[in-house]
Amino acid sequence: MEKKHRPNKFGSFTSRTSETTSSPRSPYSPLNVNRRSESDTLPTLEEDELHDHDIGQVSEDIDRFTDALSAVDDKSDPPEVPDIVETFSRILDSRIAKYNSGESTTKFGKMNEEDLLFIEAVRRISKLTNAFGEFPSRSTTTSSHNRTSMVLQRAMTFMEDEFRALLEDSRSSDDSSSINLKPYSSFNNKQEGSDRCAIPETESTGDHDEFPAYPPEILTKMNRIAAAMVSAGYETECCQVYTIARRNPFQEQLKKLEYEKLNIEDVQRMQWEPLEGEVARWIRLVKYCSAVLFPGERSLAESVFSDSPSLSKSIFSNIARAVAIQLLDFAEAVAMTKRSAEKLFKFLDMHETLRDLIPAISESRCSEEWEKEMASEISATLDRIGVAAMNIFCDLENSIKNDVARTPVPGGAIHPLTRYVMNYLKYACEYKDTLEQIFQQNSKSEGEENLQSDQATSSPFSAQLLVVMDLLDENLEAKSKLYKDISLRNIFLMNNGRYILQKVKGSPEIHKGMGDNWCRRRSTVVRQYHKNYQRETCGRLLQCLSLEGGLLVNGKVCKQVVKERFKNFGVTFDEIHKAQSTWVVSDEQLVSELRVSITGLVIPAYRSFLGRFKQHLDNGRQAEKYIKYQPEDIETLIEGLFEGNPLSMGRRR
Repeated sequence: MEKKHRPNKFGSFTSRTSETTSSPRSPYSPLNVNRRSESDTLPTLEEDELHDHDIGQVSEDIDRFTDALSAVDDKSDPPEVPDIVETFSRILDSRIAKYNSGESTTKFGKMNEEDLLFIEAVRRISKLTNAFGEFPSRSTTTSSHNRTSMVLQRAMTFMEDEFRALLEDSRSSDDSSSINLKPYSSFNNKQEGSDRCAIPETESTGDHDEFPAYPPEILTKMNRIAAAMVSAGYETECCQVYTIARRNPFQEQLKKLEYEKLNIEDVQRMQWEPLEGEVARWIRLVKYCSAVLFPGERSLAESVFSDSPSLSKSIFSNIARAVAIQLLDFAEAVAMTKRSAEKLFKFLDMHETLRDLIPAISESRCSEEWEKEMASEISATLDRIGVAAMNIFCDLENSIKNDVARTPVPGGAIHPLTRYVMNYLKYACEYKDTLEQIFQQNSKSEGEENLQSDQATSSPFSAQLLVVMDLLDENLEAKSKLYKDISLRNIFLMNNGRYILQKVKGSPEIHKGMGDNWCRRRSTVVRQYHKNYQRETCGRLLQCLSLEGGLLVNGKVCKQVVKERFKNFGVTFDEIHKAQSTWVVSDEQLVSELRVSITGLVIPAYRSFLGRFKQHLDNGRQAEKYIKYQPEDIETLIEGLFEGNPLSMGRRR
């Protein structure tokens, strides 16, 4: 009888299978299965025979037989194996051979109906092989078991090669395109009811601020191949291929961010300037990993292994762990470098970057073991960086104590130490919350009873701020002794005290750390310096205008004493003006306050003295000889004080 062709939608899977040539795709295979040889090749069905088999019917028959095998209670008495098993094995083997041939008409990966049928066939033969495996060896199922196992291994080898090729060759060439996965977010970004949200805006990393993409059709292929391999019991090989293939592009992304792996010895040998640049790159990289690379890699694993959530967690954990440990090793190496004041701010930047990574790890949807391990590693590194930062800050005490000067700052100006300490504190207090946390974690109870009452109720960091301020006050007080002129000594203390007060009030962070009581006490001290200056400077002038000292004898004015008083006033004022016009007061408000206070004390007294005693001098030359300045002249000259200009004496305004 003439054979009839059975047209059906499955016909394409069984057609064109007369050749069984094999073309290996890759020399490497974790399966360690030898390629096909003449001794292990299944006989090829004739083309007409293949057309006679309805693959749909064959699949149904295989499913029924597999279920029947699984239902057998007495495994020592296996059922007879039908011919359909051998037929199914040969059909699948022929399909693999065609895929391996590389012909464009039979190329795997289009994910058309034919490819999907192939993947389903692989699932069936895997299930059938497992069912055969439940029976003892040397039973009636042994031959069929060996045959299906061989076909399954070939199928897995083929799929493994396809999986590797998709992972390595199918990444988008445009690195700036976003990954075509489930939307992902920064680890520490929460959205109630869903973990699918857009990445929040972060610091730009240039052209590398999005995860490199896989086209959606490639993701679909990888997902189905992975599911088939895992269901067939080849999850170890599948995960190994995936991990190796993804680890390399992960490292490529790090290189694009100009991050170079440095060991402890490299870090220890580096000067701070180049190391500071490496720290800045490290900070950008950690933030980029947290916001882009880790979420992207996690979402990729979840998409490829969507049928195996535990596998996706394990795979991502292994990939991310290698990078995370590398980043933590660098941070620890930096923390071990020699302490110096300029390192504080980068240390604090590193501390904050790692601190913000801890909640991100806990929300990473990774394996619980990995989360605990990484959280522990990060916390340990945080402690080391925190202790190093705290010690650097506390070293400010020694810097102040060791700053011993032998010559005074010209003009009573603000001392460089004052500027340095206050600017250092200003920038340090921009990290106040971080420093508070570090000091709180590492504070010791020893010596707390020696703190002042307001210090005892403050935080450890605020207490340390007060210690630094007290040391600075002591240092400035010692430096003021270098000025022999008491007025200049008070100008120096006033300048520095006012500068400190302004810096504290100008920084909410320092102000909060120092407290209102300290600010009030500091204002009182600065006002006292002002009073001391007034008493010393104006007192000398007012003494010349005093009615005591022989000016009046028996109610009568002594002209000679009047002459001496006017002359001494002029000489004293010249001395004061000559000296104090070179003194420096950088704060305009303080300059104005000083000039107003001098004018308010001296001018009324001088005007009154002049009005009362000028008439006792002979008119004309004698008056000009002893009275050098009119009140208006004095006011003008007072306006020239504290400009740091020795030539202001000759300038009249």
